[in-house]
Amino acid sequence: MLKNYIRLARRNLLKNKGFTVINIIGLSIGLACFIAIAMYVADELSYDQYNEKADRIYRVNSDLRFGGTDLNMAVSADPMGQTLKNDYPEVEEYVRFYNSSGSKLIKKGNEFIKEERVTHVDSTLFSVFTLPAIIGNLKTALNEPNTVVVTQSTAERYFGGANDAIGQVLETDDDQDIPYKITAVIEDIPKNSHFNFDFFFSMHNVDYPFGNFLSHNFHTYVLMRPGTNYKVFNQNFEQIIQTYILPQASEYMQIDSMEEFEKGGNRLEYSLIPLTDIHLYSSRGVEMGVNGNIQYVYIFSAVALFILLIACINFINLTTARSSGRAKEVGIRKVLGTKRKSLIYGFLVESISITFLALFFALIMVWLSLGWFNTLAGKEMSISMLLHPFSLIPLLMLPFVVGTLAGIYPAFFLSAFRPLTVLKGKMTSGHKKNNLRNFLVGFQFTTSIALIIATLVIYKQLNYIQTTQVGFDKDQVLIVDNSGIPNPSRVTLRKEIEQQNGIKSTSFAGYLPVSNSSRSDSSFSTEAVMTESNGFNMQNWRIDYDYISTLGMEIIEGRNFSSQFGTDSTAIIINESAAKLAGFDRPIGKKLYTADRDNNPLVYTVIGIVKNFNFSSLRQNIGPVSLRLGNNSWRTAYRLQTSDIAGMIASIKDKYKDVAPEMPFNYSFLDESFDTMYHQERRVGKVALTFAFLAILIACLGLFGLATYIAEQRTKEIGIRKVLGSSVSRIVTMLSKDFLKLVLISFGIAVPIAWWAMEGWLQDFAFRVDLSWWIFAITGLSSMLIALLTLSLQTIRAAMANPVNCLRTE
Repeated sequence: MLKNYIRLARRNLLKNKGFTVINIIGLSIGLACFIAIAMYVADELSYDQYNEKADRIYRVNSDLRFGGTDLNMAVSADPMGQTLKNDYPEVEEYVRFYNSSGSKLIKKGNEFIKEERVTHVDSTLFSVFTLPAIIGNLKTALNEPNTVVVTQSTAERYFGGANDAIGQVLETDDDQDIPYKITAVIEDIPKNSHFNFDFFFSMHNVDYPFGNFLSHNFHTYVLMRPGTNYKVFNQNFEQIIQTYILPQASEYMQIDSMEEFEKGGNRLEYSLIPLTDIHLYSSRGVEMGVNGNIQYVYIFSAVALFILLIACINFINLTTARSSGRAKEVGIRKVLGTKRKSLIYGFLVESISITFLALFFALIMVWLSLGWFNTLAGKEMSISMLLHPFSLIPLLMLPFVVGTLAGIYPAFFLSAFRPLTVLKGKMTSGHKKNNLRNFLVGFQFTTSIALIIATLVIYKQLNYIQTTQVGFDKDQVLIVDNSGIPNPSRVTLRKEIEQQNGIKSTSFAGYLPVSNSSRSDSSFSTEAVMTESNGFNMQNWRIDYDYISTLGMEIIEGRNFSSQFGTDSTAIIINESAAKLAGFDRPIGKKLYTADRDNNPLVYTVIGIVKNFNFSSLRQNIGPVSLRLGNNSWRTAYRLQTSDIAGMIASIKDKYKDVAPEMPFNYSFLDESFDTMYHQERRVGKVALTFAFLAILIACLGLFGLATYIAEQRTKEIGIRKVLGSSVSRIVTMLSKDFLKLVLISFGIAVPIAWWAMEGWLQDFAFRVDLSWWIFAITGLSSMLIALLTLSLQTIRAAMANPVNCLRTE
């Protein structure tokens, strides 16, 4: 019986080639989009799952509010891990990551290479995380100082292979007198990891005042024993604060209890976050990398489902549109004794057959476009992902599910025809206007219009980010890395370069108002003795005399630093947010108190107020910043004033190579670094635009199918109207008005849905655009034009048909 169904399905598909091609195209695009997005979602959800103990690994997060400033960090104090292990038996092991500079210069031959993916770790790293060794003993690899573990690809880059790398030594720019011995080589860390390092240096080589609970600079991970409830365990941090942190805090500021501290509106909290939640649920300060966002996973999952539903709706519309051509077939088969159940099975087999063909072409589409999609989404997915049993089984089931979903309504619809009625040529009798079909097409356009609105809002927000005034001039500022060049040579080199034509100004700029730049925060108070009521936390940057002018910042009160004032070594410039936080009505001349690394008191005099500038993402409000004179010469900023940018870079590179030929010349532009903070939103915008276009394309196929269906049902009416003198334009209007009304209704439904969704998305930005009326107007007009264009392909043809032929078909 099944073989007979397949034979009949094949005959019908070949007999109606146009219908088959359109159906397969629509389903193929829908399935390809669904599969591609499913691969993206699966990749996002797989982060850190490669660790064998992933369900027992947690990171310690820190949340501090002091003096009105919030710090939500992915780091904690250096003693935290050891204290948790010593005091609580639920903690089986811990490991810390420390990376102060973010990069190292590693010597290869006679030259240094800048490596960004470096860190210092405890020797317990391999007891917590699953990082398999290729060669070497991971249990003892980092037990001693001056040791390092590298990945396989790193060993190949530097020494040709893992076996050749073991036992070799590495020299770095900051520790040139210390040869680091390679004690093990591990497999490359999977791409779906929230951290990706190539060099793991021993924690013993970190120059840091260990034992300070008040300084938070270490990513700390704990391995909990089986059965531990981490949410219950979080309550233990209150005891940690009382026992260890409060005594140290009391030495620094006048505070007797945490209750007193919290009465001033302050708070200090620690908590554990599961390892597998970090990538999608954590967007804290000092993350190890750029994390994803669970909201985008939800959004793309919904888009994939909607596009698949749109494709299924197309199948329903296109199948019912050709119902008049199948009506006599159904009538004859019923007269010959075929039962309705058999007819339904036959139509479902035909539907599933089309879906299998569509799946075949969809997989070809995914394979051909995967490289482009990876670039668009910032992924490194491969088609082999679909061969995994967890992917392959659902993939093989997809045609049966989609085929049944898309074919169930047409099967029941077509099999319900009464043989006597259709054989008399009255197939449409008893079939009134199909509200379900109109609802389905409305659903298609509602989804498509909402996607278009969302895409326009995303692009408007991104354009706002790129063009809004951020408190500094980010254009034509070249940032050059000075790592590996001695301090005296840095000064000489800078002075020599700034004499060239095309250089407007220069400054040492170790601290920059973009993400992933150096940061240093300190606690200040407005009185000599710090209390919970007069203290606050803010960024504390060391700059030189030319920093503010080179970065294009604005002094709105007081003055800049000047070499003519010897007292500027104890002067400080603060931004507007800091002045407001300190409660200064007239800030100039006011005193601010803090302490150095050894807790020695320091006093600074406010000499200027700099206009607020965004030093982090526009998702956040502008926090307090202080600027003081100091060394920050690990980068130099050059404000260019030339049209020959390439020539100027080449000239500066030659100067650097004359001073340090063995060092790499690494540079970037400030505006590019600023834009990097919004790569994820830009990618989301491009992906949304692509799928919005595809959704509209598939919806138009559905509209074409519905227009075909209505035209077929009204063939006799069209012929009579033409005989009675109706014009083509009037008939086109008659056939189109119901569809355009449907599009207008869809627009009315899509607008509040899209507004609600985008309003929620924009809440993540402290600086955001308004949802302008023109976005909705453009979307409405464009959707109407697209619908008109689609309808015209069918309605004009129907209106221009010979009325004699129209009447004869009836």
